Amino acid sequence: MNTLQYVSDENGTPTAVIVPIELWHELATEHETLYLLKSDVMKNRLLHARQRHEGISSEIARETLGI
Repeated sequence: MNTLQYVSDENGTPTAVIVPIELWHELATEHETLYLLKSDVMKNRLLHARQRHEGISSEIARETLGI
């Protein structure tokens, strides 16, 4: 994975970070999961979905949706 790149102002003070896209996707997914787990209703839905054995894989769902 690429390293982080820091952006600094004219005084050398860091003002931003450029993050590799793979890391960004990982962080965004973790953030979304943590947000969903704050809700008891969503937490129960996620736990129920995790225990289900029927359905389609996420790969097939993404392919079907074109993403």
